[in-house]
Amino acid sequence: QLVESGGGLVQAGGSLRLSCAASGRTYNSYAMGWFRQAPEKEREFVAAISWVRGTTDYADSTKGRYTISRDNAKNMAYLQMNSLKPEDTAVYYCAATEVPLLYYNTTFSRQEDYRYWGQGTQVSVSS
Repeated sequence: QLVESGGGLVQAGGSLRLSCAASGRTYNSYAMGWFRQAPEKEREFVAAISWVRGTTDYADSTKGRYTISRDNAKNMAYLQMNSLKPEDTAVYYCAATEVPLLYYNTTFSRQEDYRYWGQGTQVSVSS
């Protein structure tokens, strides 16, 4: 089970830090990702982090402003969001997928690559 938290309302230019708490299993061998879905739009990739070494990948729209991280000891993933824009307004979802050892340093940006999903947390950015 994945549970997101940290969403809220913030002014443009502000920051938020989302957290994703994993429970029910150990997510140490899992790649993690964040996705978002704005009203009347399809869900899109935001950021991803590999199981080991913390290799990261970002969507062009979030690169340089967002930072994804994880703490395997705590079964947590995070998304630090800076310089927020009104177009960042969306429901943000945490996702996880178990990966074989061969892909220990691989990130995944496709929704279909992920098996487990959280319920989402709302992020609203006012202009």
